[in-house]
Amino acid sequence: MPVFPLGYNTYCLRAFRWHDVPLLEYAASQKLDGIFLQDSLDPANTDPAHWKLLKETAERLGLDLKGGDAGALPRSPDGMDATIARLREGIRHAAAIGSKVCRFRVAGDRATMPPGPVEKTMETAIQTLRKVRSEAMDAGIKFAIENHKDIFCWQTRQVIDAAGKEFVGSYLDTGNPVFVMEDPLSTVETLGPVAVMLHLRDSVVYESRGGIMVQWVPLGEGVVDFKKIIAKAKEVCPPGIMVYNKPITGRPPALMAIYDQKWMESWKDMRASDLARFIALAKQGHPYEGHEVVEDVPGARPEPIAAALQFQQKDHMERGIAYARKVLGLGVKA
Repeated sequence: MPVFPLGYNTYCLRAFRWHDVPLLEYAASQKLDGIFLQDSLDPANTDPAHWKLLKETAERLGLDLKGGDAGALPRSPDGMDATIARLREGIRHAAAIGSKVCRFRVAGDRATMPPGPVEKTMETAIQTLRKVRSEAMDAGIKFAIENHKDIFCWQTRQVIDAAGKEFVGSYLDTGNPVFVMEDPLSTVETLGPVAVMLHLRDSVVYESRGGIMVQWVPLGEGVVDFKKIIAKAKEVCPPGIMVYNKPITGRPPALMAIYDQKWMESWKDMRASDLARFIALAKQGHPYEGHEVVEDVPGARPEPIAAALQFQQKDHMERGIAYARKVLGLGVKA
């Protein structure tokens, strides 16, 4: 069976604050097959001449380059014109760098979703995407909806199916599901058939007083069974999709307060079977036992620990790449 090509997600090396070309060169130095350019820090990121340079650089280095970002839904109707404009800009950007996908999110998390019922937000997402369908189709671009910390995988699937699978697919991420209390394997089962790429991020999930703790950790060092994830991906995902290592680490554990009635008010649409599966995952888990520099805490100033964060992000990236190759059998070049 052909192996999945392997790449990395550039956000995971954010502490280096590299511009785009060095990020591509790093991918080539690791003998990766591709790269997903996310949240670029390059000052030329909006310049079409820069997009042309990126496409040429990726071709020279033998890399599959994906990128382009259309943001998320606005929180209020008066932001819709700006959202449509960003969708159109995302199409132009993605096409110019040679990417066949453009990232889109419904929201950042439940707290930042537009007011009102979840179902209303889902319908807004569907109608918003449909407004740029012809432009995306003409450019050969698919909007890749990232399953984020906002809606459940089955709801994301409904948005994709209703908007139109001919121009909308899944940016399938295995890290975000734990923040909506899903087993990542369930997310792959549901979104795999419409995935346009697969981003691997590991987590520890374990029981704690008041609920369940979750934390992202380097690939292969958490509770998620990635052998099962990749086996399921080979079964349900389109053949040959790019798989990315995406270790967003350096963040403290977060509590999913599943026994707090007020906290759970935001999750009334949760299915009991999904929560039961998540609790079963937590019962197998434990806190992360590795050493880690934690950056994302209130009031923290990252500058004094910048060198430590750079070392950690690069170390976690390369440990994950090695795991993906040696244990999961990913990667074409090496």
